[in-house]
Amino acid sequence: MRLSEFRIAVEEEFGEAYGRVITNDLVLGDVGGLTAEQAIKAGFPPRAIWNALCDASDVPADRRYGVGLRETRD
Repeated sequence: MRLSEFRIAVEEEFGEAYGRVITNDLVLGDVGGLTAEQAIKAGFPPRAIWNALCDASDVPADRRYGVGLRETRD
């Protein structure tokens, strides 16, 4: 997962406004007790941050994978 895909996934799952709040304020134990934005700056892989955010927010497994991936054109 690229950072751009992470941003798309957050917006699609949580919405634009709440997505900004949750990535700036929610502390994620799975990435060293950092927020998502802090974890990005610290160099954590976007997929690890996305998984930690999903775990902390009780996002169902069926909505965790594929979200944020760019659609390919044939």
